[in-house]
Amino acid sequence: MRSVVVVGASLAGLSSVRALREAGFDGVITVVGEEPHRPYDRPPLSKEFLRGDVVRADLELESDDDPPADWLLGRRAVDLTVDGGGIGVELDDGTRVVADGAVLATGARARTFPGRELAGVHVLRTLDDAERLREVLVPGCRLAVIGGGFIGAEVASTAHQLGVEVTVIEAAPVPLAGALGAEFAAVVADVHASNGVTLICGTGVDGLTGDDRVTGVALADGRHIAADVVLVAIGARANVEWLLGGPVETGEGVLCDARGRTSVPHVVAVGDCASWFDPYLGRRRRVEHWTGALERPSLAVTTLLSGGGDDGPSPAPVKPPYFWSDQYDRKIQFAGHAELADEVTVDVGAAADLDFLAVYRRDGRPVAALGVNQPRAFTRVRRQLAPPTF
Repeated sequence: MRSVVVVGASLAGLSSVRALREAGFDGVITVVGEEPHRPYDRPPLSKEFLRGDVVRADLELESDDDPPADWLLGRRAVDLTVDGGGIGVELDDGTRVVADGAVLATGARARTFPGRELAGVHVLRTLDDAERLREVLVPGCRLAVIGGGFIGAEVASTAHQLGVEVTVIEAAPVPLAGALGAEFAAVVADVHASNGVTLICGTGVDGLTGDDRVTGVALADGRHIAADVVLVAIGARANVEWLLGGPVETGEGVLCDARGRTSVPHVVAVGDCASWFDPYLGRRRRVEHWTGALERPSLAVTTLLSGGGDDGPSPAPVKPPYFWSDQYDRKIQFAGHAELADEVTVDVGAAADLDFLAVYRRDGRPVAALGVNQPRAFTRVRRQLAPPTF
């Protein structure tokens, strides 16, 4: 293999370039990125960047020590073909990149609210999204956040700090129940009330009100939430449309095995677009977290450079999923799989104080951990979450 094309220029794409060079690959690496920006860090977009504490330059992920690659930015991949000449990636400007192998790292995009477009309605996924949202979150304005997940909660926290009146709307009975389990998801949700932010759960959104500009959110139970700005934070959709009808098998993302292999030899996938087989759960899932985009490319690159077979070097197994969220004055950390637990206990602190460590166990063995303002205790238990074996 003398050439690799990396489709996607965010953290997963950059991590793939680094992993290729660290593995000794000295061939041509071409990176294709739809955004015009060099790789940047996304977690601060909903926090420090939105508050104005950091600027664009502070988000840059590259360093002077980064390995060389050919970067094609502002170009969108529209098709992938496989023939005797290798892997071909067609771009929206009509050019074609041909390589011996490919890493698919096209990420995901924010889901939008269906219906007509109104001024004042935002999503948050990219640097440009964050800049537009930052301009309108001024003291005294009213923000309605549709979706109580981590992005919605972080923006709610940041906006509250900026002097914005915030209401968070969540269709489920409690936000994040799928990730944390219903009991402790409800505990974490209390962080909103404890900081004076309104949280409305258990009702859907009928629509947005306003003529040219949004004036509020109409709820399914008949209530109306007045708003000057609306953030739609209802999840993300994997960027895989460009692969439809082609040789790479897709579903809720690019379908991969537990090492990042796709249905096409010499093609692997990483990051938010990749649906890897999870040995813990016995099924595929997309892991849309920063640590996954940072860590999994090394495993996928090992797979790619070994020819995609099982006879290459034995890579380190994938770690259990981990994510964190900074909300108000709380640092929330979670690792593992809550759905595997048959019991959950608070081992440190008190849940009522929003300062605790909860450990999820199955047959007495830790399978997940949730920490709120308990970084040391959390890290200790996280190390006990044994990674799966293949």
